[in-house]
Amino acid sequence: MKLVLTGAAGRLGSYLREPLAKLADTLVSSDIVEDIGTLYPGETYVRADLADADAIHALVEGADMVVHFGAIGDERPFETILGPNIIGCYNIWEAAYRHGVRRVVYASSIHAVGMYPKNERIGIDVPHRPDTFYGLAKCFAEDLARLYWEKRQVEAVCMRILSCAKVTNARALGSWLSYDDLVLLVTRAIDTPVTGFSIVYGVSNNDRAPVDNTAAHFLGFQPKDNAEVFAAEILAAAPPADPTDAGQFCQGGPFASVPLGESGTATMGIVDDRKR
Repeated sequence: MKLVLTGAAGRLGSYLREPLAKLADTLVSSDIVEDIGTLYPGETYVRADLADADAIHALVEGADMVVHFGAIGDERPFETILGPNIIGCYNIWEAAYRHGVRRVVYASSIHAVGMYPKNERIGIDVPHRPDTFYGLAKCFAEDLARLYWEKRQVEAVCMRILSCAKVTNARALGSWLSYDDLVLLVTRAIDTPVTGFSIVYGVSNNDRAPVDNTAAHFLGFQPKDNAEVFAAEILAAAPPADPTDAGQFCQGGPFASVPLGESGTATMGIVDDRKR
């Protein structure tokens, strides 16, 4: 099996490279940086811009599946998001179709539905309700994935990741996806025999998870980690909650409260602990 991984130089991509190299006969990792360091056995690196259709078609040729994690990973002005996050997704799916790729495993996001209140415990069937241009791009990609399945039979698993980073704030007690559970979810999205078009939530087995992820059961995804082990320390240090703050009350966290085009991650205290 030949896999293509986009966004390989990113924090999440860094944790996927080694397990995907072990899972596949050939792993082609890609990003826009010059170099991603030492390669794992069976892995090669190809520098490619997602907005460059020719480069993406060359990247995808011969692949069985694409694990698409490449994107700008924060809110930005629409003109900045457009190339890598919207046109880039079109290029991935069109290349997948033209080159006979069976399935795209896509890093979608909770920000596609980020304006829902957390006390509604939403499932995968709620209408899109993006919180930012970043979230809007995820809505586009999910709809594109459905279109390419229904019209062109390219399978897709769209993983709405809530927050995959060290637990540093109260929101993460519900939204955390551990790196181990991330790897498990991507693996199940690859090795499940038939997926069609599917949306699942990327979240660990948290007591406070604000979404209904029963739709992920068909993948055999049974997350092992639970952010409750961090609860006492996190809550003791947390400032008083403000229920009128959309950043605290809505699924998208700070993305739900920032002005359009401005960073949603700036106040989240995300630790850059990428695997090197």
